[in-house]
Amino acid sequence: MEENKDNVEKKEEQNVDEVKALKEKLEKQKNDLEEKDDRIKRLMAEFENFKKRSDKERTGLYNSVMGDVITSLLPVLDNLEKAAKTETKDEQYKNGIEMVVNQFKDVLKANGVTEIETVGKKFDPSLHEAVSLVQDDKLGEKEIKEEFRKGYMIGDKVLRHSLVVVAN
Repeated sequence: MEENKDNVEKKEEQNVDEVKALKEKLEKQKNDLEEKDDRIKRLMAEFENFKKRSDKERTGLYNSVMGDVITSLLPVLDNLEKAAKTETKDEQYKNGIEMVVNQFKDVLKANGVTEIETVGKKFDPSLHEAVSLVQDDKLGEKEIKEEFRKGYMIGDKVLRHSLVVVAN
């Protein structure tokens, strides 16, 4: 009987040791799983950051290339606008020029190009270039009175500064 008792105690000790070993193994696997899960989350975050950075670089490159092309075309638009303002007896000719100007502006707008607002706005040296300063009691300080040449932007990039007359 004592032998059976010893055998039972040995088996219980073995079982306890096996349970401890299994718990340690389970804990180790749990830790490994948590480490791998953490690594996967970090890799996913790095990949998302890479996608955002690549997208931003691509957009910047696109705006830069488009900006170079559009900047070279802006004098053509300026001349077309001057032609549209010129007095002529041929109304169909004038309407044709105005249609070309509008079409040109639509193409610019479709490609993300916007005109810089000037008259009545406050002078901003990052957007405007002052060609003269005048005194005018009707206007506020550093308010733009007149525009000599339109300025344009694509995204946040200034393609061409507006040439303006600034009051006070």
